[in-house]
Amino acid sequence: MIDNKDFLDSLSARNIRFFAGVPDSLLKDFCAYLTDHAEPEAHVITANEGAAVGLGMGHHFATGGIPLVYMQNSGLGNAVNPLLSLADPEVYATPMLLLVGWRGEPGVKDEPQHVKQGSVMLAMLDAMDIPHAIVGPDDDSAEPALDKAIKHFKNRSGPFVIAVRKGTFQTYKLADSTSTEYPMTREEAIAELLEPMAASDVVVSTTGMASRELFELRVKRGEGHERDFLTVGGMGHASQIALGIAQQVTDRKVYCIDGDGAALMHLGSLPIIGISACANFRHVLINNGAHDSVGGQPTVGFDIDYGSIARSSRYKTILRADTKEELIARMEEFISTPGPSLLEIRVRKGARKDLGRPTKTPVENKTALMKFLA
Repeated sequence: MIDNKDFLDSLSARNIRFFAGVPDSLLKDFCAYLTDHAEPEAHVITANEGAAVGLGMGHHFATGGIPLVYMQNSGLGNAVNPLLSLADPEVYATPMLLLVGWRGEPGVKDEPQHVKQGSVMLAMLDAMDIPHAIVGPDDDSAEPALDKAIKHFKNRSGPFVIAVRKGTFQTYKLADSTSTEYPMTREEAIAELLEPMAASDVVVSTTGMASRELFELRVKRGEGHERDFLTVGGMGHASQIALGIAQQVTDRKVYCIDGDGAALMHLGSLPIIGISACANFRHVLINNGAHDSVGGQPTVGFDIDYGSIARSSRYKTILRADTKEELIARMEEFISTPGPSLLEIRVRKGARKDLGRPTKTPVENKTALMKFLA
């Protein structure tokens, strides 16, 4: 395994002292160490991976230093455009080290949404003409990979990827991992949301813990899963999936259970929802100020006003609840008032340690939902 301090020191020795990206479960230990030990101005957790590439480019232009951009391999989808049309050696020739968590690595058991991405990742990098090295749990140093990257930067200035296998970095916990003062958990909030919903209502839940909790709550309530769409991949796209459904089934209410990090990733979706004037659309934003599914790294969720953003995006109704009592009180207005509507629910971060995963496949989920909608 690679020691986090040694890795950070090795980066610094090679003039790699600026860090930006979106947290990933395979990189969570290094990201936590980075959060605790990098200078605040030298580490930015960005809204999405493409933005991190842009931020890294700006850093290089201003300082000549080499940025490190970290992400899960699913985030390559957000980064392809700036990597090829901006940072590529044939365009702005920007040296950039990409630290990419290899979810869905062939032969390693993983969740369905990661299997395809993992199987094509290296071929995808080859097609993009981005060279790479691989580090894993059997490595005690990343020096060979870093040396290969530096040689590439000198010979052909452009991006270089270090693909990180599961279990590569030594365990490290955030020094400040305290929860917020908000009394509800996300699961408790979702449980309260389900109570007043009609049997015909549809729920689209965001990637990560929220979908897992929704699935188990349906089991606990003795209900089926046909009315729910679990957006197990594609972080940030749940609201547009929900909008696409709501525009076609106008006689049903469609609830999107979103997260603060997911909403930030594609914040431009809010004006599209607002302009749609889709009266049956209900946007629930569960805000815990953290990327909870990948180590609890902070977001800016508690530093911005989602209600004001939604209001300026032409949502009809804006509500917020910080306690169970407030949530119960707000639900009647949220349900009865024509949308698009936003209900922000602030909760503390964390989830049950025994939280399971959906036992239905993504295709089974989709098929059951389509039958329900028909």
